[in-house]
Amino acid sequence: MLQTYTLNFIYNITTAILQFILRILALFNKKIEKGVKGRLQTFQLLNNTIEIGDKTLWFHCASLGEYEQGLPVFKALRNHYSKHKIVLTFFSPSGYDIRKNTPVADIVVYLPIDTIQNAKRFLNIVNPELTIFVKYDLWPNFLNELKNRNLRAILISALFRKKQAYFKWYGFELRKILFAFEHIFTQNEASKYLLNSINYYNVTVSGDTRFDRVTDQLSQNNRLDFIENFKQNQLCVVAGSTWPEDEVLFLNYINSENNKDTKFIIAPHNIKPAQIKNFQEKLKTSSILYSEKKGKNHTSAQVFIIDTIGLLSKIYSYADVAYVGGAKGNTGLHNTLEPAVFGVPIIIGENYLKFPEAITMIANHGMFSISTQKEFNTILNDLILHKEKRILSGHKNLDYIKSNKGAVSEILHYLESIK
Repeated sequence: MLQTYTLNFIYNITTAILQFILRILALFNKKIEKGVKGRLQTFQLLNNTIEIGDKTLWFHCASLGEYEQGLPVFKALRNHYSKHKIVLTFFSPSGYDIRKNTPVADIVVYLPIDTIQNAKRFLNIVNPELTIFVKYDLWPNFLNELKNRNLRAILISALFRKKQAYFKWYGFELRKILFAFEHIFTQNEASKYLLNSINYYNVTVSGDTRFDRVTDQLSQNNRLDFIENFKQNQLCVVAGSTWPEDEVLFLNYINSENNKDTKFIIAPHNIKPAQIKNFQEKLKTSSILYSEKKGKNHTSAQVFIIDTIGLLSKIYSYADVAYVGGAKGNTGLHNTLEPAVFGVPIIIGENYLKFPEAITMIANHGMFSISTQKEFNTILNDLILHKEKRILSGHKNLDYIKSNKGAVSEILHYLESIK
């Protein structure tokens, strides 16, 4: 009992210190500043939207990637609980800024810092009939307060690793928060096994809801006139969510390889003007920016740089070969399922072992990992020059997507069965 009190005390003191530090850092960092200012408005926005007697649902996502992962479930519940008010919270500004006007929620706010006071205040206002957390971003005080109030919560698309504190000898207190969820839906059997090892058994291996999400993209209108004008009938390589270490590969390749018949679309993860301008100036071929495309000749350019957000999932539909950033460095591999659903081969960097979908697609020979410029040039040339291999590899990726759909149906079936 004393150990529990001590650990909780340390966590809450650390959280209070973090809250203070974030306010200081906000003076120097625009992204942190957004989060700090946004959290100051959360309770006022909630009070203005939710009235006494309202029935509510609460969806929580760390950032944009988790939102996209949960979206098929959110949409279904939005329709099913049409008379409920839905609260969507984000921890990260990158998720909040892009989806603050999403139609799946009545109100989108930043999740307050995880203090006992904030958790009580938040749940006093929201009092959700059902709470859904996506994948991770599990906050002890919020989850403990949900459990203390006997409020229903589930975790979807969960992915656990043996190295996480929940499964270590010192993680006894932390693992308790997992028991705030009445049911956990995992992406794989390994995660279920880890949960069982700590005596958590209300678990279903449903798979990853992102497979359902990206499959929905096939039924959308993915046409972009400016991309069609740029691509014409030429082979097109799309590099999505790139970081500087990814962009160096393309800069060297485009400048050194004599391949004028191939078009390149580069969509950086960070669309900072100075960084993009620096990349563009080093190119030895004609290029165009999305922000400056008006009045420009799209056809004559070889490189199209997408210095905006929200278009990448559609742009992938024009790819003959895709490159997905994040794994060349240590920032984390971005969504490889988005291009895979369009049946194209994919190239990534070498740091992908935390991403089961990448491991599987590499084993299936639909995805290729590179660690050097030479490997990148060799594999990209191989895919560009050999149409049969390119098409076969792409088909393997699409087959992988099709064979892993169904997580959303399983989650909805569970929710329906226990109503």
